[in-house]
Amino acid sequence: MIPPLPDHMLRQLGRTEGDADTLQVLVRDQDTRRLLLLRALLDAAEAAPADVLPPHALDRLRQDWALLETAERADRTAVRTVLLHPLTGPWVQRCLRGLSGPGPGPELRSDLDHLSALAAAAAIRAGIPFTTRLAAHGGLLSLPTLGALRAESEASAPVDIAFSGNELTMRESGRESISAHTQPDGTTGSADPRWLPVLALPAVQSGIGPVPLDDVDPYRTDGRGPRRHGLSAATHVDDHERKAWAESWAGVAPLLAIGGEHRLTEAAVLLRCLVPLGPPPGSGPTGESAAHCSGTRREAFGAVLSSKPATPAYFASTLVHELQHTKLAALAALVPLHHEGPEARHFAPWRSDPRPFDGLLQGAYSHIALADYWQRFALSARRVTHRDLAWAEHARCREQVGAVLPVLAGSAALTREGRVLVNEMITLYHRLDDCPPPSGHLARAEAYVATAQVIWQQRNGSHGP
Repeated sequence: MIPPLPDHMLRQLGRTEGDADTLQVLVRDQDTRRLLLLRALLDAAEAAPADVLPPHALDRLRQDWALLETAERADRTAVRTVLLHPLTGPWVQRCLRGLSGPGPGPELRSDLDHLSALAAAAAIRAGIPFTTRLAAHGGLLSLPTLGALRAESEASAPVDIAFSGNELTMRESGRESISAHTQPDGTTGSADPRWLPVLALPAVQSGIGPVPLDDVDPYRTDGRGPRRHGLSAATHVDDHERKAWAESWAGVAPLLAIGGEHRLTEAAVLLRCLVPLGPPPGSGPTGESAAHCSGTRREAFGAVLSSKPATPAYFASTLVHELQHTKLAALAALVPLHHEGPEARHFAPWRSDPRPFDGLLQGAYSHIALADYWQRFALSARRVTHRDLAWAEHARCREQVGAVLPVLAGSAALTREGRVLVNEMITLYHRLDDCPPPSGHLARAEAYVATAQVIWQQRNGSHGP
């Protein structure tokens, strides 16, 4: 039997690297899973009882699916841009849960309305003329990957739309129509402030598409608002903030390259959109928390959620951090890495709460990549202040990983692939010793981790390494 991932690729990933061929194996698997989920949605809708999906709603779903098929025959790549957009993942999973529930409910109705918007966006990208009626919800009609119309009412409202050539016309009942134009690069624009286009950030490598900064998709977060451990809610960005994001992004590619060619490659292959978050809870002039937060969602492969980093260097390190989570989650979906249970009982120096084994592995993987990145940054920095900052970040991340590697290595529940992965992480950890940080940074990092462990044990008991 041919393994889903050859060992040389697995070893690359264990070192938090991965060339384009290796990463494309993960991408193809994730894309296949998305397309299967979409097909499962159609099957679930056809099988749903009438009290869950009334006949008129099923008819509309079939019309939307037919438009998707027409668009795909015209331009498959354009349609896949919409269907494989990271934020389509959370949407399709919500729909599947809703269709298996006890009744239709308002959430399922609005979720299924979003299929109409997806089909329209796919047809627009494929250049297929059409007219239809969509529904705005919560004051927005979102056309995934393109932008959103700001509606007059927060309540559900019908919007008539038509597309021909490169012109999109939208009309909400009782309001003047609005026109938006599509550009050859897939972006949109309009002179009407009611149209909120998705900002396209330049590609990190030539030959690939831009990176959307998506602040209008209704499924960009899980809808529960601020979450624990400093992850804030999604936000809309105004013109001033868009300029700040673009300026910070402009410096990211050369800073990623400092970490090695593989850092540019993983951003080029894996990053499909950025979702802007607000500042972390408690930040600001009187806040006590960090001024930055970021995260990923397993169901939204390719999306990085982040508040605006303070500098391009922190922007680059955020991508390094979060794309490791993307990479490892995709790898774990392809090949099992361990059979540990879900009990949260392990000490992780980057969190105040006990972590399950899988969370410990995820955190160690992302932090060892950061330790490697900041070491390379420190060795190339010309300014003393930049070098000191990088050594401090490197030393902290390295000591954090060192505190948990024995737990990962000592697990008897690692699979063969998991053992290869962890062994390569250990090899990378020891390779970092070739260029140790200045003694002062090392001492402070050791004290930081030791203090974190004492505090954790006082709060959570005696578990931990």
